Amino acid sequence: MSSGLIPATILTGFLGSGKTTLLKRVLSEAHGQKIAVIENEFGEENIDNEILVADTKEQIIQLSNGCICCSIREDLRSTLSDLATRRRKGELDFDRVVIETTGLADPGPVAQTFFMDDEVAESYLLDSVLTLVDAKHAQKQLDDRQEARRQIGFADQLFISKADLVDAADLEALAHRLKHMNPRAPQRPVNFGEVSIAEVFDLRGFNLNAKLEIDPEFLSADEHAHDHHDHDHEHCDHPHHHHHDDDVKSFVFRASRPFSPAKLEDFLGSVVQIYGPRMLRYKGVLHMQGTDRKVIFQGVHQLMGSDLGPKWEAAEERGSKMVFIGIDLPREVFQQGLEQCLA
Repeated sequence: MSSGLIPATILTGFLGSGKTTLLKRVLSEAHGQKIAVIENEFGEENIDNEILVADTKEQIIQLSNGCICCSIREDLRSTLSDLATRRRKGELDFDRVVIETTGLADPGPVAQTFFMDDEVAESYLLDSVLTLVDAKHAQKQLDDRQEARRQIGFADQLFISKADLVDAADLEALAHRLKHMNPRAPQRPVNFGEVSIAEVFDLRGFNLNAKLEIDPEFLSADEHAHDHHDHDHEHCDHPHHHHHDDDVKSFVFRASRPFSPAKLEDFLGSVVQIYGPRMLRYKGVLHMQGTDRKVIFQGVHQLMGSDLGPKWEAAEERGSKMVFIGIDLPREVFQQGLEQCLA
């Protein structure tokens, strides 16, 4: 990557969803990439028994294929900056980092580390949050645990494991439920032997760049997100979808009139103050007054960033489109507030 930043991937998912299997594969396969895996804790369920040789004081272990495995000693921030420093000095060699969170962790604070901490932001680029979903147990986990729902809301990519253990109708019901919670994350069933490294890395889920325009999943989000209350899409004849009124939901805002930059900044600043902890991910392409370029913005919780994108094409219809994913966000407040920010 020309920027010289080290891409980082956050791997999240419930216990038993297959994170360890996926990591083992990443760590032992001859894919030619040197990957540093940071584990939230070395537990019995983790990798060390099978692949790792020595548990040194360092807790940083070189593997035969050039990968490195280390556990978080103090906090993530210091582990990341320590790894980056050692890489700069030539003591360690790795191309990217994968951070495995524990089964019940909220990926939010982990993702925020990459936005908040200057030292981390100077060395790393957060590529994406991957969430593994166990098809057999997911519905119950999603019913019972808000952490599981949050992990869905945060994801840039959802991998569905153990799909072969459930029937087609159950799998479709799960896919439908996940799509409501997070319309922007593509879903992919995986048998862990078979997910290729290309499907795991360089997804650029977090990049603020022009790729957002052409991201078909992002643009098709509205088919599912137009209204969560009416369930009238043609193929939705499964009565069991309707029980789940999950607290993690998404909605899309769109407008053809341009935004007034000052008003929008004020409004977003204030909703982030109030609802930030409940705002998991939000993202958009904006038509702003005073610039002939697209403005691309996104955020996690209270942290928000924006970038100038490419120019609007002459023939292109200008307009804004934003997706918000969060826990019980008051859709009307956002809808009306955003409308008042239009020029």
